[in-house]
Amino acid sequence: MPTVLVTHPRQRLQTYFGEQALTDLHQVARVKLNPDDHDWSTAELIEAAQGCAVLIAYRQTVLDTNFFAAVPGLLATVRCAVDIRTIDVAAASREGVLVTRASPGFGPSVAEWVMGVMIDLSRHITAASLAYRQGQTVEPRMGLELRGACLGIIGYGEIGRHVARLAQAFGMRVCVHDPYVTPQDRTLQSLGLRELMACADHVVCLAPASAETEKLINAQTLSWMKNTAFFINASRGQLVDEQALLHALDHGWLAGAALDVGLAADQMPSPELARHPRVVATPHVGGLTPPAMAHQALETVVQTAAILQGRMPHGAVNPDHAQRLLDRATR
Repeated sequence: MPTVLVTHPRQRLQTYFGEQALTDLHQVARVKLNPDDHDWSTAELIEAAQGCAVLIAYRQTVLDTNFFAAVPGLLATVRCAVDIRTIDVAAASREGVLVTRASPGFGPSVAEWVMGVMIDLSRHITAASLAYRQGQTVEPRMGLELRGACLGIIGYGEIGRHVARLAQAFGMRVCVHDPYVTPQDRTLQSLGLRELMACADHVVCLAPASAETEKLINAQTLSWMKNTAFFINASRGQLVDEQALLHALDHGWLAGAALDVGLAADQMPSPELARHPRVVATPHVGGLTPPAMAHQALETVVQTAAILQGRMPHGAVNPDHAQRLLDRATR
């Protein structure tokens, strides 16, 4: 049987890959695991990948030009996530290595996280809970209902659609900004970015990370928001100018923020923002539920099985450049 390398650090394997996916993978290949508790360096990856037909990459695994040039037997790199920005796809293509990605299966999970933090921010739940835990006398604070409030969604993809449906079930008015998508649901209102930021009581950032969206949320866009509004980021930290957000929070230009992502390691919220009294921060757990993780891990195993059978899998990023797999299929 061919060998498949799984790069997830040991303490991340159960959570981000899971027992069922690992069991299924053992049915189609010899499995080599990362025994360490850290993300491997390029040198460690090169050494571990020798003799492997497929590498299943953890979401933080960096695969660069040096790596792809040093693993002549590797057919494919299979990312157990949607985000492939840490994989040099051009370098893989030059070496004839296929790159695949998993499809998003975390829409409902992230959408529920968004609704949860909107309630948390509106009702001061975290702040009150922490004060009680510290033995303080907590003065009751007036909260806000989601019903009747305006939600502005930046990026109307799969997660945005889930959030919109949940928000409407709460009785919220939903506005959307996405230059590339026009919602078919006529109960939603499409707005320009400035107009959305100005009218929303909650702004949820769900746009993909790209050069175009780098620091999309900055001093100017934040200045368009109401000082009673909340900002929520469930996308990627690169979309936010963190110093501008911190400045807005410090000066009371926003009522608060909720962050599941940021510029810290493993895409987590930056510590300075996470400890701000107006912020609810979680360690990139929006999509961390068993159904969401199982979806991607099990899909990764299906892709791997197809590759080992000489077939092009769903999720292929560079199929026209996967020369090693194509050569194997014609033998």
